Amino acid sequence: MTLDRITPRRTRVGLVSGGLGAYWPQFPALLPQLEASARRVAERLSGMDCEVVDAGFVSDAQEGAAAAEKLRVAGCDLIIGFLTTYLTSSMLAPVAQRSGAPVLLLNLQPTEVMDHETFDTGAWLAYCGACPLPEMANAFRRVGVEFRSVSGYLEDERAWTRIERWIKAAGVRAALRHGRHGLLGHLYPGMMDVSTDPTLVSAQLGGHVEILEVDDLRVRVEKVNDAETEARVALAREVFTVDESVVDEDFAWGARVSVALDRLVEDFSLDSLAYYHRGLDGETHERVGAGFILGASLLTARGIPAVGEYELRTSLAMLVMDRLGAGGSFTELQALNFRDNVVEMGHDGPAHLGISARKPLLRGLGVYHGKRGWGVSVEFDVKHGPVTLCGLGQRRDGTFTLIASEGTVVPGPLLRIGNTTSRVDFGCDPGEWTDAWSASGIAHHWALGTGHRVAELTAVADLLGLELTVVRA
Repeated sequence: MTLDRITPRRTRVGLVSGGLGAYWPQFPALLPQLEASARRVAERLSGMDCEVVDAGFVSDAQEGAAAAEKLRVAGCDLIIGFLTTYLTSSMLAPVAQRSGAPVLLLNLQPTEVMDHETFDTGAWLAYCGACPLPEMANAFRRVGVEFRSVSGYLEDERAWTRIERWIKAAGVRAALRHGRHGLLGHLYPGMMDVSTDPTLVSAQLGGHVEILEVDDLRVRVEKVNDAETEARVALAREVFTVDESVVDEDFAWGARVSVALDRLVEDFSLDSLAYYHRGLDGETHERVGAGFILGASLLTARGIPAVGEYELRTSLAMLVMDRLGAGGSFTELQALNFRDNVVEMGHDGPAHLGISARKPLLRGLGVYHGKRGWGVSVEFDVKHGPVTLCGLGQRRDGTFTLIASEGTVVPGPLLRIGNTTSRVDFGCDPGEWTDAWSASGIAHHWALGTGHRVAELTAVADLLGLELTVVRA
């Protein structure tokens, strides 16, 4: 029995390469050289875990228009225009206008530098991709298309690192635009900061918010049989270290709810889930709400972020981090350690098991602090090393913003109370960092992911049309 990640929709990248057709009869060796460069770009792109739709090489405005139509029909998440030499903006403007996808222009000359002693005009023109770049930028702005570019040479790994960031960012944008985000139950009473209008999600990020009732899950829980429950308990024993505090009855209940959660996600084709239900006096709905943690953690580890407290925006931030390969676990501030200069942060409830420093622990709790019910909860520390916090803020006018900060998870003593907890060093006084982070407009929840990701989040914010605020030491 294994815990298999979902296979997300592959990022679809459209590619069109081009140069000025007037050059071909003048310099017969030029076009074959440029076409070889275009094939190399297509090859490198195909190795970046994306589907490449190659519209070929264009030499005039008519061919550019034909390529634009091919890429429009393909439904690309990112259009890449490869400027192999000079070409007029009329050749690429239709591509940018018709596709509806973000456009990235590449200026990648054949090598680091020309051989000035031996090059003639034809050889120089293969290095002339920089020439049309300002023209494209000007023309794109005048026709209302956002502009971004990467300049370098064909085997320039610095350039390809930047290109890969844009492709990852396009994948994040696509995950949000095509995503179905479950919102189950109701807002945790009094949490004004996490309240989110679902319409604003669709309006600003795309995708669909599916409103769910706790009964949508309760009915599915009632249909889970004993064999399915036992199989889920066996899977949990493989994934977790099960603490002696875990009560068998509570373990089985969490496993039963976990099976039902999988069915809920499948039946509604969900890509993320935010939930909360208060309940009363141990009745069925309260028990269902209290049984989420095991199943939500298993879903999150598979690439379907699931969070408590009805935190829709944080489930989306976790989706962003997951699609960047950073994991992304549900997190809030817990305490400040002024002796070691670290901020302790984590959360009770579900977590991203894929970024645990060691085999995560399943602990039994007789009470969930601040919530009704009891059962099993997840405890772990995020992998030690560089990490990034990412949250989705919201301004007074409803506009979403991305907020991020980079730090390092370091070893040290942790609470053993059935919560995730990590000690994060931001390279400054923890009190000063906490004040700056709180002043950024962040809500009191966010995603904590592995690696330093601000460069990637900068590209994500650009493609989503969001402002990025980075809180630094």
